[in-house]
Amino acid sequence: MNYQHLHRDREEEFEVLTLCRPAQRNALSEDLLRELLDALQTLRDGKARGCIIAAEGPVFCAGHDFADMDGRALPEMRRLLAVCAEVMQTLQALPQPVIAQVQGLATAAGCQLVASCDLAVAAESAKFAVPGSKGGWFCTTPGVALTRAVGRKHALEMLLTGDPIDSQTALAWGLVNRVVPDDQLAKATRELLSRATRGSALSREIGKQAFYRQIDLSTPDAYAYASEVMAAASQTEDAAENLRSFLEKRRPSFKNR
Repeated sequence: MNYQHLHRDREEEFEVLTLCRPAQRNALSEDLLRELLDALQTLRDGKARGCIIAAEGPVFCAGHDFADMDGRALPEMRRLLAVCAEVMQTLQALPQPVIAQVQGLATAAGCQLVASCDLAVAAESAKFAVPGSKGGWFCTTPGVALTRAVGRKHALEMLLTGDPIDSQTALAWGLVNRVVPDDQLAKATRELLSRATRGSALSREIGKQAFYRQIDLSTPDAYAYASEVMAAASQTEDAAENLRSFLEKRRPSFKNR
């Protein structure tokens, strides 16, 4: 795909996907969503160990592009929202950890994008909002990701009031992992992703997918599922190498199989 609204760069072992519609506050048009989906899907088969979602300009993402939505009939609106939902779910289906690097404002579907990433680092000046309730179109789909990131009461406060929260509140509520000075945002994002991509890539892929599968199960079902996943994973070469290297007091050499 010839990207027009997304920059795709490689930084050593990390893929960096940068929203580049700063004049539109990086609003998620259908074209941008399809470019982002394509980049994420091709990332699955690549050799990157992790992915950064970043944005150009002072705003991370202003949500859906209302100019792109205006006048859409119901089938067209369903198609757009289906593409957006696929993007959000693909972020969590990828084998690699995905981290959001958030500056400025992340609102509506932009907040949904942050909540859907595995990890997030925010600049001190960042703010987050799902303001649909202030107007005439409630942020129902952003609420799916938001509720799973911050819990019911905090999600409903954001959804019902529509008021933005600052970066420290986002940290306290669990929407982001770190808050750093604005000029340290890129560095801190890469430092956290580096720590989250150590060890066996295969083991991490199994663990990430199991996490998202078990989180919505009852506690007994979650233990039954997680126990089977861990038992099966013990038979991989990397798991065996992990045990042997520990017993032999040496650094492991993983083959990702």
